[in-house]
Amino acid sequence: MKKRAKKAVKSIPNFRSDEEAGEFWMTHDTTEYIDWSKARRVSFPNLRPSTATISLRLPQGLLNDLRILANERDVPYQSLLKVYLAERIAKERRAPRTRRVRRASA
Repeated sequence: MKKRAKKAVKSIPNFRSDEEAGEFWMTHDTTEYIDWSKARRVSFPNLRPSTATISLRLPQGLLNDLRILANERDVPYQSLLKVYLAERIAKERRAPRTRRVRRASA
């Protein structure tokens, strides 16, 4: 069995911004710049997704219902709200896009 000849990797250019780096990697193959055979798998167990604080006004009854449901599940109500939002957004993204047509008044 023949061994493949090692291909020399190119040096990665210096980028002035994250946008410039992103544009570069969108149009170039990483195998020309990185020897992936030497890559090691790593894990980052303590990484948390970045979050943004928002102000959201909800009707008091809706908030009470959310708190009751969260209490029944023994989770914080804000966590339950995030789960509900994530599920609904995923559902909306899977749904086929339909265009609503307004009917002209006669």
